[in-house]
Amino acid sequence: MTNSFTACLRNERKRECGVANLRAMESDVRQREDLATAPATVAFIDIAGFSAIADVYGDAAALDVLEVFESMVRDALSGYEPPIKWIGDEAMLSFPEPGTAIQVLGPLLQACRKEPRLPLTRTGLNHGPVVRRAGDLFGSTVNIASRIAALAAPGQLLATRPVAEAAVARGILVRDLGTVALRSVAGEVPLYEIELAPSADPAWIDPVCKMHAPYSSYRRAAPEGPWFCSPQCEEAYRRSPQTYEVPR
Repeated sequence: MTNSFTACLRNERKRECGVANLRAMESDVRQREDLATAPATVAFIDIAGFSAIADVYGDAAALDVLEVFESMVRDALSGYEPPIKWIGDEAMLSFPEPGTAIQVLGPLLQACRKEPRLPLTRTGLNHGPVVRRAGDLFGSTVNIASRIAALAAPGQLLATRPVAEAAVARGILVRDLGTVALRSVAGEVPLYEIELAPSADPAWIDPVCKMHAPYSSYRRAAPEGPWFCSPQCEEAYRRSPQTYEVPR
């Protein structure tokens, strides 16, 4: 009898522990779901041609370019949330809503275009629910923003509909690019090009380092081939033209 009673008591305690653990797991899941409902506008911005700069001009030159870019990003974010993180030459930024992102990135991208030491930048934005953990952001909103940035051409900003609508409301030029399939993202995503900085003329973009000609006098006639910022880039392209995509 005693053994039977003890066994029953142990089983009851196990059931109680199981129920307690299940409730704790459900509470944890609810907390994580609450975190996931917090919206944010996530932006990725990087330096086009950064790897080529390191290959052609050396790591020290690439580091100089990166430091200029980092300084400009820090200045633009003064009074706002600092970058979530840096991934090489790419900054991951977060804003509470699309309007704030446009307000900050507009002056930043225009300043980057005017800075003769910087190649063109590429930018991707998306707005939606995110999960915040240890100062970082996670979730499909972040993944889509990252994939969009990877699709952007030098000098281009691509975004999803909520960001595009905020730009239109501010009178900013927006181009509907249709729906696009993104790697590891189910379904196609409507994409828009937002002109926060002057569009880059592909004929003026160095295919190696992605520098953009600052003056119209640098423009090359089409039969002469791509425009290059220096003999080093021209030689790198001559040695391996298949390595560098000519902007079109």
